[in-house]
Amino acid sequence: MKSTMHKLRAWVRLSAIGLLGAIGAAPGLAGAYENAAQVDAFIAEMTREHGFAEASLREMFAGAERKQAILDAISRPAERVKPWKEYRPIFITDARIAQGVEFWNRHAEALARAEREYGVPAQVIVAIIGVETFFGRNTGNWRVIDALATLGFDYPPRADFFRKELREFLLLTREQQVDPLALKGSYAGAMGLPQFMPSSFRAYAVDFDRDGHIDIWNNPVDAIGSVASYFHRHGWVAGDPVVTRARISGTRFADGLTEGLEPVKSVGDLRQLGWTPLDAVDDNYAVTAFRLEGAEGDEFWMGLPNFYVITRYNRSVMYAMAVHQLSAALLAQRQEP
Repeated sequence: MKSTMHKLRAWVRLSAIGLLGAIGAAPGLAGAYENAAQVDAFIAEMTREHGFAEASLREMFAGAERKQAILDAISRPAERVKPWKEYRPIFITDARIAQGVEFWNRHAEALARAEREYGVPAQVIVAIIGVETFFGRNTGNWRVIDALATLGFDYPPRADFFRKELREFLLLTREQQVDPLALKGSYAGAMGLPQFMPSSFRAYAVDFDRDGHIDIWNNPVDAIGSVASYFHRHGWVAGDPVVTRARISGTRFADGLTEGLEPVKSVGDLRQLGWTPLDAVDDNYAVTAFRLEGAEGDEFWMGLPNFYVITRYNRSVMYAMAVHQLSAALLAQRQEP
């Protein structure tokens, strides 16, 4: 990807100064999208508000493809939500731990610097990349332009969101001087080792190796710095705990369970409802209180403020628990003599 990114700068320079207008009439969309009028409106917006050349955008969309498989995938009924006892073994495996330690050792310098500069532990950064893409093994094979255009113009339930992401994507390709037809990601447009959506890329991704370009697709150093930047900007507090298991008692404990992910009760509030944290934590911490169906029965947990930060990356309690427990396993494995 590094060589690809350096070879494909020309599109952005042309779009920025409008040289493609000299090639003659702009190509049509060749029936690629059912809602071609929306594509026309989008092109007009990008031309008017962001200074793109209309001809270059039309040429780009002529090269993009509407993918029915993407529409099928996003429209597919959600699978049964797995209980924690089935979800956890997907991510906490010997292979993922071993490869995580290898990734950590290979990029120890960058991870140590990210921890110093952003306050985010190396094991948490590695765990995010491990859960998201198995350390770069599964970053997605869809062209990002196809994913975002297909969903932005032909998926009405979330078209506004995906058109916004398409706009952010074109802006980032211009800023980073890369060809928008070349970059790949998930069927929903998530990109690179950390699976950033384009808006997250523009807001949080960093040029951590200071080479003048941000490459989260094939440059683990930039991916590491970008994950750390994301967590830092969302309020990660260095040195604070993430989660504690709790023992419950009495008849009111269910009143303490959190609806959604926002921490709305304190540890002290939960104590009054029959929750006792098994670790020493400040009663003033705002927490997300939840129950998981574990392999040996129900588990009760208090997610502390840093836990909530993990859920800002992916809005799922089980996702955040998988990241946390993988991070703990990575740290323990790496510290073994």
